Order: sequence, then C-alpha cells, then structure tokens
Amino acid sequence: MNQKTALITGATSGIGKATAEIFAKNNFRVILCGRRKEKLTHLKLKLGKLTMVTTLQFDVSNRNDVFKAIGSLPKEFRKIDILINNAGNAHGLSTIQDGSIDDWDAMININVKGLLYVSKAIIPKMVENNSGFIVNIGSIAGKEVYPNGNVYCASKHAVNALNKAMRIDLNTYNIRVSAIHPGAVETEFSEVRFKGDKEKAKNVYKGFDALQANDIAEIIYFVISRPAHVNIEDLIVYPTAQASATIINREL
Repeated sequence: MNQKTALITGATSGIGKATAEIFAKNNFRVILCGRRKEKLTHLKLKLGKLTMVTTLQFDVSNRNDVFKAIGSLPKEFRKIDILINNAGNAHGLSTIQDGSIDDWDAMININVKGLLYVSKAIIPKMVENNSGFIVNIGSIAGKEVYPNGNVYCASKHAVNALNKAMRIDLNTYNIRVSAIHPGAVETEFSEVRFKGDKEKAKNVYKGFDALQANDIAEIIYFVISRPAHVNIEDLIVYPTAQASATIINREL
C-alpha cells in the first residue's frame, strides 16, 4: 500500500499534535503546520524517528502565507491525501455588547477564513486526483449557542456549514469530508480564550474528567481509517460528565 500524506494545521499543541503523533505511528507521511517554529522543529525531530515529516510555519489567517507555504512543499509531500483542518482559537468570553472587535476578527479570521484558505490551497489537487479526505475540527459551539459565546459560536457554526457544503460540492470527486465536534477538551484552548490567565483556564476543567487531546486524535484516526466506501459525516464527542455546552456534572 502506498504511504499516504496528511497535512495537519495547528499541529504544535493539543489535538493537532496528538493527531500528528498517532498518524506518524501508523506510517503516514506528516506535514506539520503551525505558527511556533521551535515547537514544529521539536515535534519533527520526535516524529521523524517514525515516518517522513516536514514542517510549514505560517498563520492560517494570512492568505498569502498559506498559499506560499503549501506551494513550497517538497515533491514527496505534494500529493496530500488527508487534510485535518484543526487550527482554531477562541478569544474572550463576553456578551455581544461588550465584546472586543479585535477578538471577533481573530476568531473569524482563524476559524473561518483560515479553514477556507488552507482548504482552497489543497482541494483543487484532490479534485484533480479524484481522491482525498478532509476532516474539519469543529466544536459543540457549532451545534448550540451558549451565553457569552456569540462570535465564537458563530464561527464554529460556519465550520459546521462549510463541512456540509464541502461534502456536497466534492461528492462527485470521491473526496470524503467529515467533522468532529468536541465538547470540553483540556488543552491550551481555555488559556488562549482567557488571554493567558492560567487560573481561569484551570477552573474550566475543574471537578470532572475532561476529554484529552489524544481522545479526539484517536477518533480522527478511526474516521480516516474506515474503508473507502465509508464516510462518517459528523461526530459530537463529550466527556461523560458533560451533557451539553452548559451542563457539566462537577463532582467537587
């Protein structure tokens, strides 16, 4: 069987990093994408012992950088079989009337435009090859709206809609499209949302067993490793303690 190539955005931490690790262990070529050069280099050294690895340093919200970086891939990495659209961020947690426009821009630019830019750079080749697999990492925020989540929820609802639209538009090209929508996952997510406030971030996951990045990575691998005639369209994944975006059983 030919070795397949997977490109993963947001690969320097959390779900992206865990996904890169599980793909490397299963003999996929891996393209690690992220903004933090030192973390990319460290992960490449680690995973390079298992498989072929290359890195691309860029910000998904910068259209020119996205196309330039992906266009610079070495020959052996140019046929991308699997795209994991994982890069995303939440900025702030406030009512619509008190929200920061800069935070809104950041979420829309990364979560929506970033996903579109990366997809646009890769999908035409998948269409040409009449094959490919795209996994979009959404959120429970793309399925329901919770207090103070307004623009973040809107951006993830957009990911949910784009996932459906991709599947419709790419149906005739043998390209599978899937989305994973996690609930509470203990990663850097909350620290970014609360702008480095570690105490606030820690409290998000207090009193219950949150999902871990590897839990989602294993599900992503399960989805992409199904037989060619199987496409798992959409998965919502909660920790057992979570019943909805706002209901969590915290047994302190």
